[in-house]
Amino acid sequence: MISFDDISAAAERIKGKVLRTPTISSHALSKATGADITLKLENLQAVGSFKERGAANKLALLSPEERQRGVIAVSAGNHAQGVARHASLLGIDAVIVMPKFTPAGKVVRTRNWGARVILEGESFAEALMFAQDLQAREGRTFIHPYDDPAVMAGQGTCALELLEDAGPLDMLVAPIGGGGLLSGCAVATRALRPEVELVGVQVQNYDSLSAFPGPATRPNGGSTIAEGIAVLQIGTAPDEVIRKLTSQVLVVPECAVENAITLLAEGAKQVSEGAGAAALAAILTYPEVFRGKKIALPISGGNIDSRILANTLLRAMLRDGRILRLVMEIPDRPGVLADISKKIGEAGGNIIEVSHQRLFAAPSVQAAELEVMIEARDPEHAALITKDLGHSYIVRRV
Repeated sequence: MISFDDISAAAERIKGKVLRTPTISSHALSKATGADITLKLENLQAVGSFKERGAANKLALLSPEERQRGVIAVSAGNHAQGVARHASLLGIDAVIVMPKFTPAGKVVRTRNWGARVILEGESFAEALMFAQDLQAREGRTFIHPYDDPAVMAGQGTCALELLEDAGPLDMLVAPIGGGGLLSGCAVATRALRPEVELVGVQVQNYDSLSAFPGPATRPNGGSTIAEGIAVLQIGTAPDEVIRKLTSQVLVVPECAVENAITLLAEGAKQVSEGAGAAALAAILTYPEVFRGKKIALPISGGNIDSRILANTLLRAMLRDGRILRLVMEIPDRPGVLADISKKIGEAGGNIIEVSHQRLFAAPSVQAAELEVMIEARDPEHAALITKDLGHSYIVRRV
């Protein structure tokens, strides 16, 4: 296992090369969850993720010969950007293999840091196999995203800063993909604050530790908004640390991650990708575990595609009733649309979208079907709008 001395040495090695990110308390998140929430803002790093800590430490340890041969890494985005940035700063040639499902924004940003990007593989495992084969053929040094002691030690510097800046804590909650972040943070936390409970979080479909502390299972895989932790099996070295030092591992559903992204954006005013919001998703999913406790969690990354962020916010608003979708059966005569618009406006609703169908959906040639999307203040306001329209029309909420 890595030691606390490894993490302390990494902190000195990368000092000035990565940002010492702020540690802040969040009244809005604390009020929403019933816990006392402290955030470590790793989404503010130059590459938008904690991943550059491990990359910076690993690259700084390379010999002159290894730097000359160049490096190769495989990543769904954040590790890729970390390696690309710090390889560029050190003048090292870098090749990054990314799975085909990697969001376009992460691919572009990785290229912008100067690395050569190869899109290969339908999964992280396939991309990894391709990268290992290419590494063997070209003689490059492989920079593993998590299963490497130097990378783990670099990630542990996140907790080193957090524990220096935060007050008393009951728990530290962190996402688990390959396990590099939690394992590094666990070693630092046990050395500095042994009383703090460590909790890991995985997302459904990538829940290899769902039986923790029992043996690892083979998860289903598939699409997830938390692609940064979409890893089928965690690394061997991180697994050893996590099993020794972590109290429990919680699994969260996709909708909880989406809700956490929304709460971070609206409540904490922080942009987070899915993996970065996973720890908060656990607090939302298992409130009884965390209620009343002082909890620290990293927003481990903020690299979310703008379209996905927009859709996530809209989906969350739809779930909690602030966006209302109504289908109405209306008579097909002049003035009806104006009347409906007036009623919605008088009730304080804001019409976002209207779809008016005469030919195919209506039950009668004398009728039409109208679908309206409305923005409401809250669920109670949405119910009021629906009730007002129901006095005059047949209304169905969808």
